[in-house]
This record gives sequence, structure tokens and C-alpha cells, in this order.
Amino acid sequence: MELLHSGKVRDVYADGDDLLLVASDRISIYDVILPTPIPDKGKILTQLSLWWFEQLSDVLPNHVISSTEVPAEWAGRAIRCERLDMVMVECIARGYLAGSGLKEYERDGAVSGVALPPGLIEGSQLPEPIYTPTTKAPVGEGHDEFMTYADVEAKVGAEVAADLKRITLEVYKRGQQVAATKGIIIADTKIELGFSKDGVLKLGDELLTPDSSRFWAADEWKPGGTQRYLDKQFLRDWSSGLTDWDRTDPGPAIPDEVVEATRNRYVEVYERLTGSSWS
Repeated sequence: MELLHSGKVRDVYADGDDLLLVASDRISIYDVILPTPIPDKGKILTQLSLWWFEQLSDVLPNHVISSTEVPAEWAGRAIRCERLDMVMVECIARGYLAGSGLKEYERDGAVSGVALPPGLIEGSQLPEPIYTPTTKAPVGEGHDEFMTYADVEAKVGAEVAADLKRITLEVYKRGQQVAATKGIIIADTKIELGFSKDGVLKLGDELLTPDSSRFWAADEWKPGGTQRYLDKQFLRDWSSGLTDWDRTDPGPAIPDEVVEATRNRYVEVYERLTGSSWS
């Protein structure tokens, strides 16, 4: 098999007409891959994505061909999938104010050109979920930047832009409904979309994982400060206390106790969402 691409977390191989998407235990923050892996992370991301693809199969088709027809050494962490012509827009939905969306709101009173009411604070629930797309910066070539809806229309055309917004918000709303029954808030999420060879828009990459979403414990949610994260935001918060790292390569090594705490959050959100024990 030919290695086509090595991303922050996943490696993509060509296998005939199919692709093999292999999730590693690498973890990145602020677009920097850290040198310390998180054990089981690749398998958790893969298995949780597969669970969500099944849950949302009536919303939009996805790229999955098989999760079992993969080399034995990648069992559990690889997906055989269709080749998609990926849309070069990061499709993000937000239902709560946090992270870069909070910073954008504090500066402009809006996120991606979407005006929001005054007086919102960190962790506030938005009046309704909003679509806040960004650019897709290649690995090692800067950070993603917010795009307005007009920017997306200019990039992909009005029809595709409308589909991206509709699908992103529908995926978020459906995911949030499912997660709410498990005591979890999905504050925001990022999805990847692409066109199959017959022109059908499909979900690709990963879906509603701790790498692509902010998960909060619903019973501990309280606007006005940091929430109890069940995702990699925990690692970002740890790194913010480092005085000797400027968020550029090379990233810092992660202490054992932070590795364990990060892994525990990934396991917890997997178990709470799927109802299955992670062994």
C-alpha cells in the first residue's frame, strides 16, 4: 500500500480503489503534534466515529466501506473507506460559546460573521446553533482562520455552501440530542465532507469524537468559566500553564499523569456515549 498522506493524527493509504484511514495515538494541540502519544486514542477515535456514523446514517451517507477488512496490525484503529473529493472548508457548528469562538465573540460580538446577543460569557448556550466555518490549513502551515458564509459561497459556490451549512447543523443537532440522553453536552463540533466519484456529498474522516468536538459533563455545566472537559481541551489547558512553550514546533513532552488523565477522558466519553465498556 502507498502512504498518501500523514496528518496530525491519521495516516491515509491507497489500497486499490479504496483508502485506508489509520488513526494513530498522536495528539495535537494548536496545530502542533506533541511528542508523547495517548495510549488507545487511535482505537477510541475510530470506534466512536464508527458508532456515530451508524447513529447518523439517515442524516447523510458516509465514506465507510468496512471496519474489518483492514490489515491485522491496524485492527480497531483503521477504516476502509471510499475516496472522496474533500471540500476544502472546515465545517463547524457551535451551540455554546467556548474556545476560539469565545475569543471571536469577545472581539467582534460575532463568530464567522454571525452576530450574537450581547452579554454572553464563557460556556453560554447560544440562542440556536450556528455555522462557523474556517479555512483548512495544511499540517505545519499555520492555523485555520474563520470564514464568513459569503467566503464559503465564494470558495465552493452557493449551492454547495448551502448544503455544507444545512448538513453541519443537522449533524450537530442530532448528535447533541443523542449525547443529551447520556448526560453529555456537545458544545461544538467539526465535520469533514467530500464528494464521492458519483457526486454524492458524504461524511468523511472522523465524527463527533473528543478530537473534533468539545464534550462537557451536563450535570456540571455552569456558564462563566471552564467546564469539565471530556476531550482534548484538558490538554490545551495543561499546556497553557507552560511558560517555556510558544505553541510552535517542537511541542512539549506530556507528563505521565497528564497522559493518563487525557486517556481517561477519552475512555469516559466513549463509554458514556456508546454504553459499552472500553477494555
